[in-house]
Amino acid sequence: MSEAIIATNRGLPSVEASAFRNAMRQLAGGVSVITVGYSNNRSGLTVTSVSSLSAEPPMLVFCISRTASSWSILKQNRAFAVNVLGPDHLDIAVRFSGRNGEKGHERYTGAAWSELVTGTPILADAIAALDCTVEELIERHNSAIVLGRVQSINVRPEPDIASPLTYWRGAYTTTHK
Repeated sequence: MSEAIIATNRGLPSVEASAFRNAMRQLAGGVSVITVGYSNNRSGLTVTSVSSLSAEPPMLVFCISRTASSWSILKQNRAFAVNVLGPDHLDIAVRFSGRNGEKGHERYTGAAWSELVTGTPILADAIAALDCTVEELIERHNSAIVLGRVQSINVRPEPDIASPLTYWRGAYTTTHK
């Protein structure tokens, strides 16, 4: 960080975490499940902020808490999949969020999974699944920024694509065409 940027932050009041969370809840986000690991050493998490970083090469970015159970598996295997969810995947979004206490491979029950290039599980009926390798992990504060190179993609056929599952103001919702 440059000295000029550091100097402009001195003396400013800090923002309360609860105020920040409330403000961010006003930003609707598409819901995806990030899957990591293999066999019984797998886990995953629900995220609402996966972004395209570049098309050439195909790269994406998301953030993960370094206290998440998926973090150590991601660091070890250096591969992950982004599974874009539709409204019919609400139960999967909740399960991978950990709200009901499911951990690790337990989160995979009740859904059909397959694999693409890296061997990381992808949700068989996801709106889209992007199979990725980790290009870079940038650790900041209690989180990490994950830069992933897309190795393979699976998209449901156009007539079957549902509207995406979204998260807004602390609740799952859908958008309509």
